[in-house]
Amino acid sequence: MIGMDVTELWTKIVLWLGEHAPVTAAALRPPSPPDLAELEAEFAVDLPEELRKLWTCCGGTDTDVLADVLPPFYTPYSADEALRAWREHRRTWMARWERPACDYYAGSPGSSFHPAWIPIAGDGFADELVVDLRPGPLRGCVLEWEQETAQVLRPEWQGVTTMLSDVYRALTEGVPAGHSYATVTEDGRLDWQIR
Repeated sequence: MIGMDVTELWTKIVLWLGEHAPVTAAALRPPSPPDLAELEAEFAVDLPEELRKLWTCCGGTDTDVLADVLPPFYTPYSADEALRAWREHRRTWMARWERPACDYYAGSPGSSFHPAWIPIAGDGFADELVVDLRPGPLRGCVLEWEQETAQVLRPEWQGVTTMLSDVYRALTEGVPAGHSYATVTEDGRLDWQIR
């Protein structure tokens, strides 16, 4: 997948889903161009190009519709869904928002939600994949926020492009994406098996 950017990878993933997992493909909405300047103002961070591209090509799903496109069980968010999730974290973590229990640098552990974590996908309950926009060499990495334990541990991927590249390879080559393998259910849904 060398040389492919977020838009190309997402397009190829959606095409693959349409052919092999049509129920999952049908759950995905077309994108509506987000106001990226407004998002940056509210998040109080500069969005990396990968994230900008993701939200211009990925429209997420309808509310309460799950499409586990990202392993092991995450439905991608549109920009609006990401903002809604981030605002919910801000309400939940209000007491720690200005001083989260997290290390300073991107990719490091944390045990309360950090304002510079931008949600990009959710499991329909409370766990999410977030892009870590804290400073440092790992800025832009993808972390897995576990609500029950209120923590992130280590980066799952170096960035959105790496994540989508792993997903596409898993779909087309049968290799793992992270610790999950892609399968398709009899009724046409993408399902990730943890092995």
